[in-house]
Amino acid sequence: MLVLVSYDVATVSAEGRRRLRRVAKTCEDFGIRVQNSVFECNVDPGQWTTLKNRLEDIYLSTEDSLRFYYLGNNYQHRIEHLGAKVAMDVEAPMIV
Repeated sequence: MLVLVSYDVATVSAEGRRRLRRVAKTCEDFGIRVQNSVFECNVDPGQWTTLKNRLEDIYLSTEDSLRFYYLGNNYQHRIEHLGAKVAMDVEAPMIV
């Protein structure tokens, strides 16, 4: 299933900047960055549970925000991309 993960982490303190890096790194482990604080994550239910739990352990609920958009398995016709950035196919093989 495709889940769009977006976040807003307060970065006024060193700890906030550290949380921001940790949230981004966690999302990179499961998905593709499509904008600065937005990731497309094509995950199975077990991976989704792991990702969500890791993010919930990192963020600070009084200062930060996490948003999850569940696009499901038939997401191909629900996404439209315009602009200069190349649209990534989340199911295509990736070279690391």
